[in-house]
Amino acid sequence: MSAIRSRTARIGLIAALVGTLALTACSPRSGSDDLGLTPTPTPTETTPSAPAPASTCENVPGEVQPSYSPISPDSIPSGSTMETIRNNGVLRVGVSADTLLMGARDPLTGQIEGFDIDVLHEISRAIFGDPNKLQFKVITSAQRLEVLTPDAAGNTQVDIVARTMTINCARWETIAFSTEYYGAGQKVLVASDSDATSMEALETKGDQKVCAPASTTTLTRLEDEFPGVEAVSAATHTECLVLFQQGKVDAITGDDTILAGFADQDPYAKVVGDAFSDEPYGLGMPKDKVDLVQFVNGVLDRMRSDGTWTSLYDKWLGVLGPAPAPPAPVYGR
Repeated sequence: MSAIRSRTARIGLIAALVGTLALTACSPRSGSDDLGLTPTPTPTETTPSAPAPASTCENVPGEVQPSYSPISPDSIPSGSTMETIRNNGVLRVGVSADTLLMGARDPLTGQIEGFDIDVLHEISRAIFGDPNKLQFKVITSAQRLEVLTPDAAGNTQVDIVARTMTINCARWETIAFSTEYYGAGQKVLVASDSDATSMEALETKGDQKVCAPASTTTLTRLEDEFPGVEAVSAATHTECLVLFQQGKVDAITGDDTILAGFADQDPYAKVVGDAFSDEPYGLGMPKDKVDLVQFVNGVLDRMRSDGTWTSLYDKWLGVLGPAPAPPAPVYGR
């Protein structure tokens, strides 16, 4: 229990962050003045891996669409979704504000930043010629599909969701995805003085509570594959962290990107074990916006080939090790 007692000094800070997110979730910020982030520096050349096999999802009408080029503000077709977005003046995006390294609000500047956010900056750059034409809507994991589902008038709350969302066949029934832009894997975070080295070890110990966000593939896998632990759900990963630091759960499971951020800020926590899943992240878009999917895929193609992807990895995810090859584009049938 010594690590739990030591961690309590950090509970106030995390709880304050949760309160801040509750307030900012209803107040998205937009424009370059709000974002305060500089464009990505010109990256070095890198070579993406070869194209991977086609998707195996069955009976899905909206598989990943091949990209088209050139991708620039000058090449946007008249009457396209991208033209509508440009005429609106902002790209509306659903993001996390509490996923360190991927999408989190800097407590000093108040700006949301991370790997996911910089990918969105590149899409804004391709549509507007300005990387900062973003209007953020802070959402939970459980809201990712909801904000892309049309209302009675056919309108959605955002144009794109970039929130560490795994591409899977079930979600394809509701929304469309870009090609994979990051390959994550599910791991587990425990106290630094824990002797558990994996999820299986937690099962062996018995009477272990493990937290994961509601409505995620992470929670589903925890419940289905590790019945020997007690699954505890929370609205967000940050709320899982609060429960962990209060000693109400023994561990947190999630994608390695997310857990790396927690371990980076909490010296009394560590990530253990090998990844026990493949979590291909995709950008979510409304199911019927095929042209937008193709345009975004073109942006991702450019990022893979000109070194931007590797530059962003080194900037945000270098703690996970040297940059791998960018994920290869996978298109449906």
